[in-house]
Amino acid sequence: MTRAFRGPEGQESTPYLLTPGPLTTTPAVKEAMLRDWGSWDADLRKVVAGIREQLLDIADAANGFECVLLQGSGSYGVEAALGNFAPKDKKTLMLTNGAYGERAIKALAYMNRDFISYETDELEAPSADEVSALLKANPDIGAVFMVQCETTSGIVNPIEDIAAVAQKAGCVVILDAMSSFGAMDISMKRMGIDVVISSANKCIEGVPGFTYVIARRDLLEASQGMSHSLALDLYEQWSYMQKSGQFRFTPPTHTLVAFAVALEQHAAEGGAPGRLARYKKTAKTLRDGMRKIGLSPLLGDNETGPIIQTFATPRDKNFDFTTFYEGLKKRGFIIYPGKLTKKPSFRVGNMGALNWEVMEMLVDATQATLKEMNVTDLTPAE
Repeated sequence: MTRAFRGPEGQESTPYLLTPGPLTTTPAVKEAMLRDWGSWDADLRKVVAGIREQLLDIADAANGFECVLLQGSGSYGVEAALGNFAPKDKKTLMLTNGAYGERAIKALAYMNRDFISYETDELEAPSADEVSALLKANPDIGAVFMVQCETTSGIVNPIEDIAAVAQKAGCVVILDAMSSFGAMDISMKRMGIDVVISSANKCIEGVPGFTYVIARRDLLEASQGMSHSLALDLYEQWSYMQKSGQFRFTPPTHTLVAFAVALEQHAAEGGAPGRLARYKKTAKTLRDGMRKIGLSPLLGDNETGPIIQTFATPRDKNFDFTTFYEGLKKRGFIIYPGKLTKKPSFRVGNMGALNWEVMEMLVDATQATLKEMNVTDLTPAE
């Protein structure tokens, strides 16, 4: 039995990864990858079956839903889900307030599927009332796509309210839960969510290598022949897994066994509620510490989530992001390399095998780096 993460003690002398994924992982997760596995071996098939079952439990989707594992990053999962579940004979309403919603729109455009885009500012959540109005004005919309935690800024969108109006309109609800699944509240049954997408290297705290899609079984069965892609066809992947217990094509064996260990640690920490409690504490420690040294969070405490924290870039002429990034790196911290928001900013991820002590260490490293750069005016840049 592996142990849940308890703190920075025992961490290896590698930098802490403070990004939206890959993440800092525990020694036990790393150790799981030291053994080689046969892709068709019965032991690996057992691992795959256990992963699928546990992910359904986390999603509150044990009955009437299926979990499909797919090689590739989270973007593969998003494109696969849109390819199978965005209707060809109707439109999909695409909600976006950041780069990851925009990427999903681009994927749908590649498929030549009709859609309507509802875009809000990157610091503003979409309105369920406006979504309802759009659905009433466009009865040819058959599906609604949204992101739970948009890691462009870290904002959390009101998925339950939007799912309710989408469900009332008879639409399929597709949720990108890439940076939220396994920590934030997701109940597919209670919330009326039909499809959820996430990946191995996020809140479950595994390593990169596969994505997963949880979908209503009847939708999955009805999606046969819908996909635009051989490799991204979720129906064919699911059908093959049901028959053989394995992937159609070469599976990411080491990633799978590492993820199985990460799931054990997730359960030992108390599941999603336990993980969320730790992430909330790391987020608060980080935000409070950065405010104390003079940096400003881009979002208010009520708008931001517990996954990604975005801070305004100082207007001081001596501030250069590359120099700042390298200064933190040499002190043992790797943050997200560059901004995605329209406003000058930088992002720090607080998910992964980290606790509040690591965030305090990061604040100290940030202060030391800014001093080294001779950055004194921390007023947000325009």
